Amino acid sequence: MRNLQLLGTCLLLSFICATASAQNKIPVNEPDLNKPKLFTNLPDKIPVDISTLQSLINTETGKNVSLRLGTNELNSFNGQVVSKADDNTFHSVVIRSGNFNGATLTLSSSAQTNGTVKFTGRIISFQHGDLYELQSQNNQYILIKKNFYDLINE
Repeated sequence: MRNLQLLGTCLLLSFICATASAQNKIPVNEPDLNKPKLFTNLPDKIPVDISTLQSLINTETGKNVSLRLGTNELNSFNGQVVSKADDNTFHSVVIRSGNFNGATLTLSSSAQTNGTVKFTGRIISFQHGDLYELQSQNNQYILIKKNFYDLINE
């Protein structure tokens, strides 16, 4: 009888060990390729003047700003500066759009060791499937349209 009790206890412990899970599987977010596009009526590449970028960087928090997107005056990014950070060599602003639903423009500048200023930035909305990324090409800054999941991994 004692052997049966030992056997039953071993079987019960084996069953508990086999069914117990020590780690939960992390859910993976699949990309939603059906997100609506926000910038469908805008060109794929938009040149941006360095003086425009510099004036945006120097704008105070709470001020309204406008960034022209292309040659058509009707296509502009209008918004309000909601955040600003300044350091000796680094400056950054975040502008929340008033006319592109859910979009924000994040723009940063940093002083390089050779005396030049480098700008980085993007216009992005997490609810939409497209965005613009600021890139330097041939000493000219250009906003380049990209797909959301080309830049963001979930």
